[in-house]
Amino acid sequence: MTDIIQLLPDHVANQIAAGEVVQRPASVVKELLENAIDAGATQVTLLIKDAGKTLVQVTDNGSGMSMTDARLCFERHATSKIKSAEDLFNLHTKGFRGEALASIAAIAHVELKTRTEASEVGTKITIEGSEVTSQEAAVVPKGTTISVKNLFYNIPARRNFLKSNPVETRHIIDEFHRVALAHPQVAFIMLNNGSDVFNLPLSNSRQRIVNIFGNKTNEKLVPVEESTEIVQVKGFVLKPQFAKKGRGEQFFFVNDRFIKSPYLHHAVSSAFEGLFKDGMQPGYFLFLEVDTKSIDINIHPTKTEIKFDDEHAIYAMLRATVKHSLGQFSIAPVLDFNKDSGFDTPYEYSKKSPVAPSIEVDRNFNPFQKEAKQGNIAFPYKREKSPAWESLYVGLKQDVGIASSDLDNIEFESEEVTGRLFEAEAEATGQITFQLHNKYIISPIKSGMMVIHQHLAHQRVLYEELLKNITVQEAVSQQLLFPLLLQFTKQDIEIIKKVREQLEHTGFIFTKMEAEQLEISGIPVSIIESKAESVLEQLINDIKEEVPDAGYSQNDLLAKSMAKSMAVKTGTALNRAEQEHLVNQLFACKEPSVSPNNKPILVTFDVTDFDKKFM
Repeated sequence: MTDIIQLLPDHVANQIAAGEVVQRPASVVKELLENAIDAGATQVTLLIKDAGKTLVQVTDNGSGMSMTDARLCFERHATSKIKSAEDLFNLHTKGFRGEALASIAAIAHVELKTRTEASEVGTKITIEGSEVTSQEAAVVPKGTTISVKNLFYNIPARRNFLKSNPVETRHIIDEFHRVALAHPQVAFIMLNNGSDVFNLPLSNSRQRIVNIFGNKTNEKLVPVEESTEIVQVKGFVLKPQFAKKGRGEQFFFVNDRFIKSPYLHHAVSSAFEGLFKDGMQPGYFLFLEVDTKSIDINIHPTKTEIKFDDEHAIYAMLRATVKHSLGQFSIAPVLDFNKDSGFDTPYEYSKKSPVAPSIEVDRNFNPFQKEAKQGNIAFPYKREKSPAWESLYVGLKQDVGIASSDLDNIEFESEEVTGRLFEAEAEATGQITFQLHNKYIISPIKSGMMVIHQHLAHQRVLYEELLKNITVQEAVSQQLLFPLLLQFTKQDIEIIKKVREQLEHTGFIFTKMEAEQLEISGIPVSIIESKAESVLEQLINDIKEEVPDAGYSQNDLLAKSMAKSMAVKTGTALNRAEQEHLVNQLFACKEPSVSPNNKPILVTFDVTDFDKKFM
């Protein structure tokens, strides 16, 4: 039998490795930014074109590389971060696997320009599909510039699986946020298709958060800080009133490395228990410092998951720290058994000396005297003798008497005992509806009974109405007496700008759109003024998660999102007229049986189903 096992060529092995390391352009951005940080850069510039599909370029002013290192860095498992297996448990850098540049070079056109401070000239290397096409000396500034062009050019199938440009750009911005938040001591600049997206100067952690998410974020932050032998926790959590339904502003960093940990997220959520409604998510920017020997960060190719030696202790410390900060800054109620604030001296009396109370008594006062004198003032009033009490009833029998014959004409209100459970008037309406647990509407039908989910039913009604308004462009708007001023981040404003036309067709009227502020002078008729901001926030979160292409799919997502926010919520009591109106509107829809998200709206029960229960 012939041998069938053979070694794969290097370029094939690199392409297979690229499938784990490089999933999309955002993966390239992450690896290149982390390499710039490891090089000791204080200024990093990210330039992307066509959401990174055409170009991803990272320029830094770090230490640079020699000619030999520049050539060797593109080999598989070539790294300067570790030398032995023991070094894997004492890591203080980002990239250490030695796979990133080799994987990127296997699926793109890569150009590297680098120079060390000690060298007079630098090195320029061009690679296409793992093959070095040129290497020469070049005059370049100190540091490194890596340009990755035409990503997945030699793997068309992988390129076809990439999402639309807005989706890929969103992922790139997310990776940029994660690196920039972890390193406020580094200045970052991001350019997208020639326009500035971020320009973040050197700052501290709080200022970096504000620079990224907008000036309004500063008032939302609650400092968190605690130092123990196991873990050091620093950072900020958002106040409970700014909790959102989506998981946007949630960042965990362990030793300045962004991680994803549902376990630690649960610790933070439990610290907020009882401070916001169900379904809301807390926001946080938490930086954990632990001993490098107590964690393993080599369990995932993208290094976004970490294994702790003692997760339970980290959980308890994090939960207690966040809860303490919320109480310390009067965000959550605290019990202090050592002090009773009721005994505290008010501030306005704290510097005053105590004064003994004085009591004045009129020793000459005699209540039995006809005239009482107090000082020089006389009280000449005398109590007059009231007439005898019998005189009050004089003539009463003659004036108010009731003849016995009048008793026969007195009528009494009473209810007729019919033996019926419900009023006859209810039966005359033709359709009787009942509400169960403020969640379901029960309506009898000829064959039995129908149960309708009121929230999903209202979603379907609003969805078809909104979709019609967007398409026909004939929505009615209610004008506001005082315009609404809403605060959003720069990225959220850009999202609203893209769907502004469709929003105006639903009834919104935008009078001003600035960098971090919206001014709204009109809203749709079916929206309460206080709910306008939450409707837009929900829409932004849905667009971030799905980001459809232009056209009908975008209108469909907008209508779905707004209908979900505007629909009557579970737990809302509806009177009989509202119940019947909702049922009538539902059956006037094109698809009354399913919600916009294809969930069943109604369930029918046959009479025979009930008969079987009583057999």
